[in-house]
Amino acid sequence: MYKILEKTQFSEKVFKFRIEAPEMAKHAHAGQFLMVRPNESGERVPFTFADWNAEEGWVEFIFMVVGKTTTMLSSYEAGDSLLDVTGPLGQPTEMGDGRWCVIGGGVGLAIAFPVARQLAATGHEVHAIMGARTKDLLLLEDQFRAILPEDHVHITTDDGSYGEKGVVTAPLERLLDAKAVDQVFCVGPVPMMKFSTLTAQKFGTPITASLNPIMVDGTGMCGCCRVEIDGQTKFACVDGPDFDATKVDWDDLRARQAAYRTEEGQSLKAYEEANCACHR
Repeated sequence: MYKILEKTQFSEKVFKFRIEAPEMAKHAHAGQFLMVRPNESGERVPFTFADWNAEEGWVEFIFMVVGKTTTMLSSYEAGDSLLDVTGPLGQPTEMGDGRWCVIGGGVGLAIAFPVARQLAATGHEVHAIMGARTKDLLLLEDQFRAILPEDHVHITTDDGSYGEKGVVTAPLERLLDAKAVDQVFCVGPVPMMKFSTLTAQKFGTPITASLNPIMVDGTGMCGCCRVEIDGQTKFACVDGPDFDATKVDWDDLRARQAAYRTEEGQSLKAYEEANCACHR
């Protein structure tokens, strides 16, 4: 059992858990993830490490309520325990030389932050582009500003409620056009990663994407998280989750993410009906 030490609510549907996991915290690296099963009736779901502390023995992950298991997780409170937490899984993010632009969209900012922090801590010059639909959904702004110069933090919102109105490709194109960065890392919704990749390709700049396909076991046994990379099938859980973004089949990834949308909706509806007040 893994005790929830802290629960933080960022918005109506976005939460952060800090859980007690001393051995996991000793081995976690930026870009890796963990698998969580809340209880015996819950499914296993992947979340990337948002933060960790080896000395204090805890790890953190951020999630958005979108289906049955994340709805179930949102009902847990500090002091409760999760049945299974497995990690660290996946390959750490490779951080080559040069100046970096780290792009995070939505909940993907939870993945982008430890990458940006590690790059900054190892002496790299880092720009961060933080994208969200609205100001209320922007995550970890204070954390990014604490590790980067003020003019290296670029914020966009779809509705213009905060920062620059628009999408992350606008500041990315400006940075690339000014030759301010040598490498790009992106993580977030598939369309955002796809168009960030097309923008980087236009300038001949290498770009890495952290992929988020459907995942069941996280160890390469089920094959559910397969992605097409340069015409070859890879498993995001063991070969990734980071890949050369220019080689990703984005249309295939998007289709796979939507493959069980009907079943996911049915599962959530059944869970909500079973747990509504009239059934208690």
